[in-house]
Amino acid sequence: MMTHKTRLAHAISLALFIAASTAVAEDASNDQSTLGTIIVTAEKRSEDIQNVPMSIGVIDEAQIENQHLTQLSDIAGYLPGFTVVNGGSPGQASLGLRGISPLSAGSTVATYIDETPLGTSSNYGGGSSEVLDLLPYDFQSVEVLRGPQGTLYGASSLGGVVRYVTKQPDLDQFSARVGGDVFSQSNAGDMGYQERFGFNAPLVPGQLALSASIARQESPGFTDNVRTGDKNQDDYWQQAAHATLFLKANEDLTVKFSVLQSVVDSQSSSITALDPISLKPIYGNLKDDNYFLEPFRRTVDYSNLDVNWNLGFADFVSSTSYEHNEANSTLDASLVYGVAFPLFGLPDAGLSAVTYALRLNKTTQEFRLVSKPDDHIEWLVGAFYTDERSNQAQAASAQALDYTSIAGLDPLAVVGFPSTYKEYAGFGDLTYKFTPAFDITGGVRWAHNSQTFSEITSGALTGALNVPGDSSEDVFTYSLSPQFHFGDDSMVYARVASGYQPGGPNLALPGVPTSVEASKLTNYEVGLKTLLDDHRIMLDVAAFDIDWSKIQISANAGGVSYLANGGTARSRGFEFTSLWMPVTGLRFGLNAAYTDAIITEDVPSLGGVNGDRLPNIPKWSASATADYSFPLAANWTGRVGGGVRYLGSSVSQIESSPLALPQDSYTAIDLNGDVSNDTWTFRVFVKNLTDKRVYTNLTALTNAATGAIDRINAVPLEPRVVGVGFDVKF
Repeated sequence: MMTHKTRLAHAISLALFIAASTAVAEDASNDQSTLGTIIVTAEKRSEDIQNVPMSIGVIDEAQIENQHLTQLSDIAGYLPGFTVVNGGSPGQASLGLRGISPLSAGSTVATYIDETPLGTSSNYGGGSSEVLDLLPYDFQSVEVLRGPQGTLYGASSLGGVVRYVTKQPDLDQFSARVGGDVFSQSNAGDMGYQERFGFNAPLVPGQLALSASIARQESPGFTDNVRTGDKNQDDYWQQAAHATLFLKANEDLTVKFSVLQSVVDSQSSSITALDPISLKPIYGNLKDDNYFLEPFRRTVDYSNLDVNWNLGFADFVSSTSYEHNEANSTLDASLVYGVAFPLFGLPDAGLSAVTYALRLNKTTQEFRLVSKPDDHIEWLVGAFYTDERSNQAQAASAQALDYTSIAGLDPLAVVGFPSTYKEYAGFGDLTYKFTPAFDITGGVRWAHNSQTFSEITSGALTGALNVPGDSSEDVFTYSLSPQFHFGDDSMVYARVASGYQPGGPNLALPGVPTSVEASKLTNYEVGLKTLLDDHRIMLDVAAFDIDWSKIQISANAGGVSYLANGGTARSRGFEFTSLWMPVTGLRFGLNAAYTDAIITEDVPSLGGVNGDRLPNIPKWSASATADYSFPLAANWTGRVGGGVRYLGSSVSQIESSPLALPQDSYTAIDLNGDVSNDTWTFRVFVKNLTDKRVYTNLTALTNAATGAIDRINAVPLEPRVVGVGFDVKF
């Protein structure tokens, strides 16, 4: 029987299809449409994306709002080569680009807000499993820079960089906007909603302006707990607040001060229990049997001061930032540790919960001199410094089946990892234009980092321990990009670029090195960017070959994880991005990526064999989009749009690992539409129209006593969402 939600989704999709078909038929004769210019700052100067010699994906503000994109896992489906492995709630995920995803505790994709990096550069700040899932209201765009960016962006940008780009306040015009959405979700008992508000106010017209925005979303859970009877246990809320004060002191000097807070609060993870043999749901779709809720809460407070001073011959830029990050989470480890309690002389298995608490304070400072645009030589030189202080605390409990503490065994372990990371670097690049058609850009970066670390333990299993460690290293990265321009709108380029993931001190275990070395890679790339048919067609094609050495992995000794360098790997493939505007208001997009990422040496500690696929990397991913705007009565405009996203199959661990599990491919459909005038916008949206049920992130739970896989924790693709919303400008 068709449910009410199913009927609503099909009705909306049919209405969008009919409206699109009618609108296209009425306006097919108009061929005056052209694609607009996209300005990015990937090379730390404002440039047309068509002139930047690297592969860049951009999701603009309109697409974010039209498709109700609220986290990076929503965005990834429309950016080829970008993978987001969802950990069960916003803020819990790992990122990968071009087949380069984390195999240890450190991140391989750097996250930036405008000029400055967020998150940790070290291996002890949760970088590989926590991301900035910023509710992106009132932001200009999200940029994804594919391939290593070690020269301009530094540490942890092996695979690339994700940048949230904010809007600059308007010094002359007051504006304000308020809006909201209401939506339903398959298997959810309650409605979800989002509310948002933003304004821009010139405080001193032409000189000083303030902009601010806040958005909050309440999302209903869709996972039921068969053990406790809790319904929709994985509900969560997100909130993002952002304010910017912009001063134009004179024609040559501007100062911008920004503050931002992002909060994610999830009651529990959206995990479904799967049978380890059949990989089918044990209790049915979207059902778990966890003994403990698995909440996750993360708060990021960020402030930034940018100064831009026109010196005549160049622009001097200073960017200073401070970040305070707190994250707390719980993992139900009853099927890992609780089942092993009989080994300690207890008559029965018990319960165990592992809690994690992370605190990070990070200060960064960057200075740059950027030359003016020139017909022959353009250059950039800079210096960078960061100071990180983090503390990661873990505690594992031992409880009986009635949740009472087990004397003498509880706590199993209490572990603290306080650490520091300091880095200073110098960098620069130079573009020499031999002719109007041919130029070469080269860049270098030298960086030095020093780290301290302590391993502090107590508890029944670990005993009392306090072991300090430290490390230091120098890292050199480079880039070289010859470019040939044919015509004003077309370019072919080659690019060689390197990146690194910092090493660091290690756990104190017998036979384990006291530190791990930096992981490094080199990317070889050729690409074509062109605008055709009088700016109606855009093509961006890139092919790449990456050599990755000294890969950092999480190895295991006696049930304790430590860091190690795991040999070499390579990733090869291509990315294809296109847009076509055949008539006014109608736009089609087609994106695709092929990635073949494998290890090229045996990794015995992970059970990996030369030639194994790297984890969580699909060979194929693709998306197709269509969007059409058309006039309605009076001053109203209609718009309909939609997208199809495809993600190929992957493996959860290195292919030959005994813990590797197959993760299925899937195709999902999203639809959206709106009517608007200069003041009002009313919209509808559908995500995952067919309510595709697939599990995108599989984790094996291994019994600590026997080593057997007792169960699979599986994170599903977000079930269908159907919603309506509005925005009003004044």
